[in-house]
Amino acid sequence: MNNYDVIIAGCGAAGLYTAINLSGDLKILITSKMELTLCNTSLAQGGIAGVYNSPDDSPEQHLNDTFVAGGFENNPETTAILCHEAQIDINRIIELGVEFDKTENGDYHRTLEGGHGKNRIFHHKDTTGFEIETKLLDYVKTLSNVDILENALICEIKKTTSGFSFDILINDQHIVCNSRYAVIATGGIGRVYERTTNSAIATGDGIAFAYNLGAKISNISYIQFHPTAFNDRYNRECFLISEAVRGEGAYLKNCFGERFMHNYDKRLELAPRDVVSHSIMFEAAKTKSNNFFIDITHKNHEFVKNRFPMIYSKLFELGYDMTKDLIPVFPCQHYLMGGIEVDKNAETTIQNLFACGECSCTGVHGNNRLASNSLLEALVFPRRAAAVINERFRTDLKSTLISADFTSNENAPHIPKGIRTEIRRIMQTAYFVMPDIKALFEGFDRLSQIREVLCSGRFKIDRDYVEAKSLATVAFLILQEANKTATENAEIDLQG
Repeated sequence: MNNYDVIIAGCGAAGLYTAINLSGDLKILITSKMELTLCNTSLAQGGIAGVYNSPDDSPEQHLNDTFVAGGFENNPETTAILCHEAQIDINRIIELGVEFDKTENGDYHRTLEGGHGKNRIFHHKDTTGFEIETKLLDYVKTLSNVDILENALICEIKKTTSGFSFDILINDQHIVCNSRYAVIATGGIGRVYERTTNSAIATGDGIAFAYNLGAKISNISYIQFHPTAFNDRYNRECFLISEAVRGEGAYLKNCFGERFMHNYDKRLELAPRDVVSHSIMFEAAKTKSNNFFIDITHKNHEFVKNRFPMIYSKLFELGYDMTKDLIPVFPCQHYLMGGIEVDKNAETTIQNLFACGECSCTGVHGNNRLASNSLLEALVFPRRAAAVINERFRTDLKSTLISADFTSNENAPHIPKGIRTEIRRIMQTAYFVMPDIKALFEGFDRLSQIREVLCSGRFKIDRDYVEAKSLATVAFLILQEANKTATENAEIDLQG
């Protein structure tokens, strides 16, 4: 009963779209760590970037903007695939029922965001991610070959001679599920920081599983900090003020109520995210204040309310009217550009193990993701992964699936309190927008110790343990890579 052709870990856009593109004669399991719509896809506000029926735009222009934003560290092959195949998947999700806003003449409305030279962002008001997530989920639920496990925590994945075995905790019981192919689509790593725009599930589990299996991890220190998260000093999850707000003409202002981006970049508020975040940090040092604001009060009030109904409503609940008030913002962890290294078909360095979405490193983002390319990446490469699996399934020998053995440590103690809190503090101090070199090395030493305790100790395998080990592994890998980069840069400086 627990044997499948494909197991997909993650129920965001990448996981769902993989299932949609897999052949109907494959038996598929999708696991959702918590409730089905709790994922970073659902939180995406701005939209999905792409050239689709766009006479004044071209994939080449989109490609160039993506390279510029990514510091030209993008993988040329996969980035070209992303931009040139966008029309395929935008058209497909429209066929699946996704609704994008239209202009009065019936054409799709495309907005502008930082780093884009053209208006190419398709959007559904300011809840595009939720629109895509719910429509894909509705469709997947109609597929008779797909099972979905909700509130199912994957504790471990093991490689077997026939494929993969998953230890899954559901309703306080461990079950083992086996598959010939595995797709990791577990999202980001935001909860490794004290404050993030990410959802509660974003603890880097999939990256940790892949690393433990021996898959290559690349560019994991390429972390994007969004410049305009609501400056909430009390909650771990910070509400995002979409880049689309600046795309519609909002200003950034310092503690004196003055615009300042002209001092740092000619693109002003529409510079790429890393540029704006660094500019805020430079301005903070200059003004000796962390008080920054986004201001769209000069725009028509009804336009703002209609264009950003969710953001307006959420801010109003927090005591701010964005049509009248300056909204406090500050950079916050938002996105991971690196992760599990994959090829142009989303396959990892382990055969038949695929990774899609934010947990993967396709190379399309370089060292800084261009706004709204994430939802596009979560469609293009899952489709390509599904095509490879479909082809292999037709020709592979269907050997009997083998189940691995797992240990639950039922009578073992819980992990000590405070581990996750310490990991977050280390990361927030050592590797925020502008890294602290001394704290990098000290933090890495401490994270090495924490990870060793979790990996070698005997603890009850529950949600606290799994997430703490994932966070420790991800933080360890980030600072390991960051330390290597810092050391190499120091050597270059000395040679210069």
